[in-house]
Amino acid sequence: MDKSKRPFLKSKRSFRRRLPPIESGDRIDYRNMSLISRFISEQGKIFSRRVNRLTLKQQRLITIAIKQARILSLLPFLNNDKQFERTESTARTTSLRIRNK
Repeated sequence: MDKSKRPFLKSKRSFRRRLPPIESGDRIDYRNMSLISRFISEQGKIFSRRVNRLTLKQQRLITIAIKQARILSLLPFLNNDKQFERTESTARTTSLRIRNK
């Protein structure tokens, strides 16, 4: 069959185009905490570009803004609450306290 006479074949793949997570009016800045916090996991990690659905340039700007916010103490480097919990003293630590007295 000649290429010019072949009917147009529809793509079998149907997809829904997702809206971009960053609007054109949004300013990517370290002070815009509502925007930045959408791209950080609960542990404080920066989501990848594939998860964020951002362009390469937007991902770079988001990464720089997150790092600046961390340096200025607007965001924590780690968001691990278990690390800072105090546990009850174990037998080993209580025995050391008794010996030192």
